[in-house]
Amino acid sequence: MAEYFRRHRFAGVKDRAAIAEHIYAVLRYRASLDWWLARMAPSLAPHGRTRLLVALVLVESWTPDDIKGACDGDRFRPPRLSGDEERLIDMIAGGKLVHRDMPPDVVGNYPAWLGPHLEASLGKDMAREAEALNRPASLDLRVNALKSDREKARAALARDKIDAARTKYSPLGLRVFERIPLSTLAIFKSGGVEVQDEGSQLAALLTDARPGMRVVDFCAGAGGKTLALAAAMDNRGHLVACDVSALRLERATQRLRRAGASIVQRQPLSGQRDKWVKRHARGFDRVLIDAPCTGTGTWRRNPDAKWRLRPEDLTELSALQADILDSASRLVKPGGRLTYVTCSLLREEDEEQIDKFLAAHPDFSAVPIRDVWDEVIGGDCPTREPTLRLTPARNGTDGFFVAVLARALAPTADAPDDAP
Repeated sequence: MAEYFRRHRFAGVKDRAAIAEHIYAVLRYRASLDWWLARMAPSLAPHGRTRLLVALVLVESWTPDDIKGACDGDRFRPPRLSGDEERLIDMIAGGKLVHRDMPPDVVGNYPAWLGPHLEASLGKDMAREAEALNRPASLDLRVNALKSDREKARAALARDKIDAARTKYSPLGLRVFERIPLSTLAIFKSGGVEVQDEGSQLAALLTDARPGMRVVDFCAGAGGKTLALAAAMDNRGHLVACDVSALRLERATQRLRRAGASIVQRQPLSGQRDKWVKRHARGFDRVLIDAPCTGTGTWRRNPDAKWRLRPEDLTELSALQADILDSASRLVKPGGRLTYVTCSLLREEDEEQIDKFLAAHPDFSAVPIRDVWDEVIGGDCPTREPTLRLTPARNGTDGFFVAVLARALAPTADAPDDAP
């Protein structure tokens, strides 16, 4: 979409918003759209135009006359409808997207091969969560404690006529339910707020980074959680942002400067087994792993990602996560903590990774999430499980998994050493 808009600069703000809405509708509901095409118009191949025609009728409630009027072949409008296309939209007019004959993966609009994996994790909530993953996400902001507080930030947004609600769980979060020109707002340009889903805010908070600590964000990426850690540390201590992409770390520079995060050292890694890890073994109080994953919890924001996933991706990512966990754990000092985070809803990437890691590393033990929650957040904890799973339907956040592990103060007899 970004490339299209660069080539079509004449499109105004409203046009761009409408185009984006149409594209996201197709991406969110592609399985259902293809089902209707196969059922009602088998002569029409499923592609961008035919899927959009079905989405206009069944998702956006356009009438056949609306569509025929828009597709008139004008210079800036689509070509006229073919006879088959006209018959298609006439047949489905006034219908509903979901049909009783659809299988669950078509109703839920996810790849069929992922169904058993999602069901193993979500159980009886599967249908409700699948529906929530297809709804647009709100805009969540994290207030930067280095520069503001939640009420001051909320008042600043109100002066710009933007209504922001306090998030349910994060004490630093504000939620906006409308499109806003965020990059033009004074509170954003000054570094007072950053875009960050409430679930991601909670993951950073549960790392329990404190002023004066030595902390590593092992898979820092563009630096969203790094910024949150720097604020939690009140810019006091040593915070290292690691990533295998030096370019991603470099792109975080502007965000770090705007937020006033001055304690961050950026450390590119050649891989999870980089020699830097061995040189700094047992040297950090807190290690955060925001592991690369399938991203199944982010489909509200990235609906295209679900259709690109392949079964082999899950296998490869699970192996990579295990290797990252094993390597990054070497950085945790005795008595320190390792926080493992994914934006995945799959047990293979979440609970099963933690179980395998703990079985292989007897000097680590799980810290109950409720205990950490009471220490650093307070209020009602959304789970009674040892680990935390957040979901769109249940919690109103992206899908996240968080586990906190502590390293024993004294090494156990059968604990592995920290050699690569």
